[in-house]
Amino acid sequence: MFRIFIVEDDTALVGLLKDHLHKFEYITQSVYDFETVRNQFEAFDPHLVLLDINLPKYDGYYWCRQFRSMSTCPIIFISARDGKMDQVMALENGADDYITKPFDYEIVMAKVKSQLRRAYGSYASAQQEHSPSLAGLTLDIQRLSLTLHQSQTEISHTEAIILDELIKKPEQVISRDRLLEKIWDDQAFVDDNTLNVYITRVRKKLAVLGIEDGLQTVRGRGYRLMPTWGEKP
Repeated sequence: MFRIFIVEDDTALVGLLKDHLHKFEYITQSVYDFETVRNQFEAFDPHLVLLDINLPKYDGYYWCRQFRSMSTCPIIFISARDGKMDQVMALENGADDYITKPFDYEIVMAKVKSQLRRAYGSYASAQQEHSPSLAGLTLDIQRLSLTLHQSQTEISHTEAIILDELIKKPEQVISRDRLLEKIWDDQAFVDDNTLNVYITRVRKKLAVLGIEDGLQTVRGRGYRLMPTWGEKP
């Protein structure tokens, strides 16, 4: 059974979320003390987090960074703040999706199932069978890590999906539409900024390994990964 951690201070909303999640036999826990959120997260060890932005003491962006430092589990923001910058900030701080209030609970459940499927279900099972590599750069989809020689960095599920597509087709231009298709099951939360943010995050992860110019933008077409850091295949 999957464990869902709810970080939300609206008790009525928490109750409704739990009712819907329990219908799908998910195990839930909501934050009961906002002074000990980190400890509660570690003790519960969730498979997925539902996270609001406006919270007591620290905001959701802070907690997203904290959770991401401990886990690669999917994080979905649920917030009444519907500005584009709020959504971009959520992604930049490590979130996987963003749902604005008021929301349809069926959409929330669909997104929860989609993220769980990508992280632990059919997509993850299929991807765990291989670790694509390019010029010494190896993507471990099962452990969500990216390695070059002796250096390694952790990546998110979405970053792994993008890198998998790029590494498997080196020097080929992968269209933006293709990457969006790989990332999302539906079109509820897709715009130009969404993919831009993820591409920026992928570039930062590559830079951690010393790869500064490998991921190239082909204007009007998409992106390609050039093995500038080593011998070409």
